[in-house]
Amino acid sequence: MGYAPRLGRMFYCMGVSLMDMESLMAQAAELQNKVSAAQEKLASMHVSGIADDGACVITMSGKYDLVEITIRPDVLVRGADAVAALVSAAYNDAKTKADALIDDVMGAATAGVPMP
Repeated sequence: MGYAPRLGRMFYCMGVSLMDMESLMAQAAELQNKVSAAQEKLASMHVSGIADDGACVITMSGKYDLVEITIRPDVLVRGADAVAALVSAAYNDAKTKADALIDDVMGAATAGVPMP
């Protein structure tokens, strides 16, 4: 017995034929295309995080890129610590919304296959 027959048996024992492997590779390529398209879609989508009834609004893309920060002028008189707290709260709200958006878009693209 040479090398080739053992290789054939190995695929049989694992329950995978050469045609199955080609099918798996095609499915992996299709999944990669769907994930790439989902990432492009996320880059063009925006979410807004809001703090203190709109005193501070942070808008970011579905890839966490900062798009805009809006701070009402009346907030500035509260001092640097208050402004920093509002920015932090608005950012956390935006990130939570972006995380949910990413889960939805990537979940649809991967049809439930968990992604790292």
